[in-house]
Amino acid sequence: MTDKTASNDPKINELFKAGAHFGFVKSRRHPSAKEYIFGIKNKIEIFDLEKVKTALEKALKFVEDKASTGASVLFVGGKSEARKAVEKAGKELGMPFVAGRWIGGSITNFSEIKKRIAKMEDLMGQKERGELGKYTKKERLLIDREIENLNIYFAGLATMKALPKIVVVVDPKKESIAVSEAQKMKIPVIALAGSDCDLYSVDFAIPANDSSQASISYIIGEIVSAYKMGLSKQKPTEEPKKE
Repeated sequence: MTDKTASNDPKINELFKAGAHFGFVKSRRHPSAKEYIFGIKNKIEIFDLEKVKTALEKALKFVEDKASTGASVLFVGGKSEARKAVEKAGKELGMPFVAGRWIGGSITNFSEIKKRIAKMEDLMGQKERGELGKYTKKERLLIDREIENLNIYFAGLATMKALPKIVVVVDPKKESIAVSEAQKMKIPVIALAGSDCDLYSVDFAIPANDSSQASISYIIGEIVSAYKMGLSKQKPTEEPKKE
């Protein structure tokens, strides 16, 4: 479906409006994406939005089911078009996110990452409490730089107290290390994947435009909504009966 007027399905029209149907030129297409291609327009391959919708709904159902059990999710998207949506999603749900360069070992060497996060929080705490006055001006400058660097790489992971139960990735080709680490730890991966990505490399591939802010924001927003829906279905923990 490439023509907005060709469908009465609101979801497909929303995908179309967000530009989710745009792939890349045929020469860039990964073989796994072939079944999702509807045709070509101005040399750009066009995704079949009926199939995109089906794949998206499958991923959203999984997210909703997992959220109903309280499962945590890690959002990953380092490319410039994805950073805003990924950070917004993480903060909205109070979940960890990586909206920049993936630090190797963020999942597979999580114990070391926790140490870096703890150091960042300790230094920030000292600064907020005015405890850095005991250092020289030069030492304080170096500490400020260290806090800044730690913030760049680890601020989004500060809420990750344990390994996530789901990893959501924008562009699994670019974020191949994150995908590989999740696979090693047997964590399901949901990915918004362009036509140049290996759709078989993740558990739930959403084949769609992964290079447009509008498309990324729409699909990540749908995942956030599905997670919230799942949370609303969580059963309250029963308090132990008093004798």
